[in-house]
Amino acid sequence: MTKITAAITGVQGYVPEKVMTNFDLEKIIDTTDEWITTRTGIKERHILENGATSDMGAAAVQQLLEKKGIDPMEIDLVICGTVTPDHPFPSTANIISDKTGMKNAWSFDVNAACSGFLYALTTGSQFIETGKYKKVIVIGADKMSSIIDYEDRATCVIFGDGGGAVLLEPNIEGLGVIDSILHSDGSGRKYLVQPAGGSLNPPTHETVEKRMHYVHQEGQAVFKFAVTNMADVSAAIMEKNNLSSDDVNWLVPHQANLRIIDATANRMGLSKEKVMINIQKYGNTTAGTLPLCLWDWEKQLKKGDNIILSAFGGGFTWGAIYLKWAYNS
Repeated sequence: MTKITAAITGVQGYVPEKVMTNFDLEKIIDTTDEWITTRTGIKERHILENGATSDMGAAAVQQLLEKKGIDPMEIDLVICGTVTPDHPFPSTANIISDKTGMKNAWSFDVNAACSGFLYALTTGSQFIETGKYKKVIVIGADKMSSIIDYEDRATCVIFGDGGGAVLLEPNIEGLGVIDSILHSDGSGRKYLVQPAGGSLNPPTHETVEKRMHYVHQEGQAVFKFAVTNMADVSAAIMEKNNLSSDDVNWLVPHQANLRIIDATANRMGLSKEKVMINIQKYGNTTAGTLPLCLWDWEKQLKKGDNIILSAFGGGFTWGAIYLKWAYNS
C-alpha cells in the first residue's frame, strides 16, 4: 500500500495595516531603536487596532482558498494554533470556519504558545495520513497586542500581531511532512506566563489592578532555555533523518529573537542564505511566525526542498518538523 503523507499545497499570510516602529515605542516607554534592534533584531511590528485573532485567521484562509480555487465546503478539518483566542470558548477555529463558510469542517484550537503552529501542523498531518481526510487547514495566528503591557519594556518591544494558514492535502510522492520531534516542560510556566484569566486566577478587580492579564516574562531564563532547546531539537531532527547541512535547503525558525535564530542556524551548520528571517518587520507574532515565513518565501521554494521548521514557546513547548516542499510557485 502506498504511504500517504500530508503535503502543504498552499500558504497565505496576513498582517494588519498599522505598523508600530521602534521609534513609536520610544515615545511610550524608556527604550531606543538601537536598544531594541541590538537585542532582538526587530525594527517594527504590525498591530491590529480593531478586530480579533479570528479576523486575521479568516483573512488568511479566505485568500488561501481563493488562491487555490477551493470551495470552503471542501475543507474537512480546521486547526488553529493561538494563545489569544477571541473567547475562552468557542474555539477561534470554530469562528474562523463560520466566517469563511467552511461549514463541513470540524475545528479546534491548539494552545502551545510560539510552538502552536508546529503542534497544529503535526496534528493536522496525522489526520491526512489516515486517508480519511483530504483537505485540512492549519492556522497560526495571534493578536499579541491584546495581552501585552505597553508599560513593560521587557515584553512590549518583542511582540506583534499577524498570522497565516496552510492547506494540507494527501501526497504519495514522498513529499510533505516527513517527521517531527515535539517536547513540552510545564515547569517553565513560571518564566513565561499570562497569570490571570484562567481558572487559577479568574478576572477580579485585584487581578486587573496587578496587571496579571498581561504576558509576564523572565527574559534571561527564557532566552537560555530557547537557545539550547531550539538548537538541540533542530539538530536532532536532522540527525534522525540522516540530513547534513548540505541536504537542508531552508530553516524556518520561530521569529522570537535574532540571536536565538543565529544560534540555531549555527548548530545546524547552515549559512544565513538558508535561513528565513523576517523578525525585523513583524516581530514575534507567536503562533503566526512560521506561516508568515513560508508566505514571504513561497516564491523561492521549490518542489522537493528539504525544510526544517523549528520553534520554542511558553509552557515550555518546543519542537521541529522536517518536511519536503510539494510544489513550485
